[in-house]
Amino acid sequence: MKFRATSRLLLALLFCSPGSTAQSPAFRVIAFFTAAEDAAHISFVREANQWFPKMAARYHFSYDTTSNWEHLNEKFLSHYQVVLFLDTRPETPAQRAAFQQYAEKGGAWIGFHFAAFALTPSAVPQNWDWYHNTFLGAGSYVSNTWRPTAAVLHVDNRHPVTRGLPERFRSAPNEWYRWSGPLRQNPDITVLASIDSSSFPLGTGPKPSEIWHNGDYPVVWTNRRYRMVYFNMGHNDMDYEHGTRQTLSHTFSSPAQNRMILQALQWLGSERGR
Repeated sequence: MKFRATSRLLLALLFCSPGSTAQSPAFRVIAFFTAAEDAAHISFVREANQWFPKMAARYHFSYDTTSNWEHLNEKFLSHYQVVLFLDTRPETPAQRAAFQQYAEKGGAWIGFHFAAFALTPSAVPQNWDWYHNTFLGAGSYVSNTWRPTAAVLHVDNRHPVTRGLPERFRSAPNEWYRWSGPLRQNPDITVLASIDSSSFPLGTGPKPSEIWHNGDYPVVWTNRRYRMVYFNMGHNDMDYEHGTRQTLSHTFSSPAQNRMILQALQWLGSERGR
């Protein structure tokens, strides 16, 4: 079993002093990840598992991680208030049923980038209608930009996740996805951020289809039927060309984007987000 209580020691050191007692975390977060295939996704997972414990120590929540998806069960999840999918999704029927039950009972969730990916035919087919169509509303993956590129994002709604953010801000570099699901037309979906038109052309190719010149591309949204937020971010730029697999960009390099992620986590973890 791979399981780490990455922030509990940090919290203890932060809040324990002679004559005082430890402060309980405001809420508990468990992050599921696989980190086994794409070097860019592995790089993001490693970065996330360094950034979130720092935020946990600063903002008084706990952050645990596991790569054992068998922990996606009712008993294990009962110890946490927020679940994160950093890079993949559950695959077995039991894991999927447990997550659907968790979400339908009001459990909170944040997903990043590849956690929403589905394409038939591929190694990750669209074979889970509730998750991709009902919960996420995204349907299947259609296309992406390349290389990973920063974009100007437009904040679509004044929401607890986006409060205090400028109407437009520059993201960290990312591989941006386009979806088959009509997110704007879905009455359950509230789009929180999308690609601003000033970003076009977005991407450098080399394929023409990997460069976007126009269109509407939601990249952060929530489903009002559930306690959830999806972020399309989570793909670092890598040195594939020279074979070094060195990380060339960082997802948590944009202060405004970081604030949005942290506010989503705090909103979902708080009583107000329930």
